[in-house]
Amino acid sequence: MAKLSIVVPCYNEQEAIPLFYPAVEKVVTAMPIDVEYWFVNDGSSDGTLAELRKLHEQDPARVHYVSFSRNFGKEAGLYAGLQAATGDYVVVMDVDLQDPPEYLPEMYSNITSGEYDCVGMRRTDRKGEAKFKSFLSDQFYNVINKISDTKIVSGARDYRMMTRQMVDAVLSLTEYNRFSKGIFNWVGFKTKYLPYKNVERVAGTTDWSTWKLFKYAVDGITDFSEAPLALATWMGGLTAVVSIIGLIFVLVRKLVIPASSAFGWASMVCIILFLGGIQLLCLGIVGRYIGKIYMQTKKRPIYIIKEKK
Repeated sequence: MAKLSIVVPCYNEQEAIPLFYPAVEKVVTAMPIDVEYWFVNDGSSDGTLAELRKLHEQDPARVHYVSFSRNFGKEAGLYAGLQAATGDYVVVMDVDLQDPPEYLPEMYSNITSGEYDCVGMRRTDRKGEAKFKSFLSDQFYNVINKISDTKIVSGARDYRMMTRQMVDAVLSLTEYNRFSKGIFNWVGFKTKYLPYKNVERVAGTTDWSTWKLFKYAVDGITDFSEAPLALATWMGGLTAVVSIIGLIFVLVRKLVIPASSAFGWASMVCIILFLGGIQLLCLGIVGRYIGKIYMQTKKRPIYIIKEKK
């Protein structure tokens, strides 16, 4: 019988874990497949690790966990879970039950047909989320799909079931700065997305603030597109052209109308500030990419394990 590995990154989810496990068990026990759980405690500061230890004691043969030495981020937790998983098929789920377990049989049925290497879930709405956050999320998908060769389906979740071949391909990408939504699509393989309506958390509060989501989006764009570098180049070139045109205009004006005087100091200050702002923006974009190179060349581990069962 085939084995399904369920990878569940956790950060401060002590309230959701006792609800997640029985909800998933209710579904997978009816499926013709062996199941193992790999929970990843991403340096939680609450009782998450204690809850995971309880689950492991209840079913040590199937429930396993990895606990980090500190918080390394969801991407590190996802990577660690995929590395630990031993199943023929691997599914990634959020512990807050925003990834409905009732879709697991349909995902399994599609992936075992042999037609697909991955079956993912795609939200058709964002009911319950702040409108501003939803707006920024929609704009992120619009932007990255226009400037990147790696296309990401709007509303796609990390919630997906993959074949062992695809998981191994994902794990072969050992880059330090990880953006899984992009990596899942970059490695290729045939993927089918199942639509579903947004589900709110069953317990606890999300750690993903608007600012964190914004930084995550910036990471995704810089990881899978060189467009910001091209933008910096074009902005620099355009500014230089405008400056030359302005210089020519001032010289011609002086020759044609000798009595004319230069604009006041206020306009000069504005021009200087504008040029300085463009330069700093371009330096910031270039610095973002150099920073990623710097972190990669250090070859630090993506995560450090403190406890594993």
